[in-house]
Amino acid sequence: MYLLAKLKHIILLGLITTMVGCASIPAGVAPSPNDPWEPFNRSVFEFNEGLDSYVLKPVVKGYRFVLPEFVRDGIYNFFSNYSDIYTALQNLLQGKPSLAFSDLMRVVVNTTFGLGGLIDMATPGGLPKHKEDWGQTFGVWGLPSGPYVVLPFFGPSTVRDTLGTAADLESDYLFAYVKDIGLRNSITGLRVVNARNTYYEAGDLLDGAAIDKYSFVRDAYIQRREYQINESRDDDESVIPIYQNPYE
Repeated sequence: MYLLAKLKHIILLGLITTMVGCASIPAGVAPSPNDPWEPFNRSVFEFNEGLDSYVLKPVVKGYRFVLPEFVRDGIYNFFSNYSDIYTALQNLLQGKPSLAFSDLMRVVVNTTFGLGGLIDMATPGGLPKHKEDWGQTFGVWGLPSGPYVVLPFFGPSTVRDTLGTAADLESDYLFAYVKDIGLRNSITGLRVVNARNTYYEAGDLLDGAAIDKYSFVRDAYIQRREYQINESRDDDESVIPIYQNPYE
């Protein structure tokens, strides 16, 4: 229950931070039926943007300066290999045993022949990478998404995906076995920096575009999640995935 308690603490901290006032909806921007809490969500979104601009992005910039690309790639591959274990579980829970087996084979191949997962040997070997989580599994099981919500630190979500995030954290066995708090916090920090590094330049592209960034991120997130769940149910490709959660 440690991680669930931490999630509650983090969300509560962000909510208190944004309680001082809700951001207004820009003129000319039509409200979305999926986003009944938009003023408050915009306030949390602005909080996350500030956190990214003043903390995460400078840290990642230093990370990219200090570590050569092949080292960063190795770190990415290690955490990606670790996440394949969870993806296999989710595919199994979603009724896709063949994909679950493929994901487990990725772990075996990359761990055995890829120096513990530092090198991705499975993808060029014909075992494609998948990404599944509890939010997707809940959707496949028929749980409605509920309203769109922006979580402090975690970013775009829905009521269903918020429950999924809590389940993802609670089932993360790395935290269950790493008892040393300092080491556990260091690994968590590295995971966050690694995740932010994967879309280092994406935020700059959005900042330079003449769009309402909040609306773009919201609509892209909802569209992508619908695609992922529909694909899991019946391989429906009618919705195009155009947004990648930065913290995946």
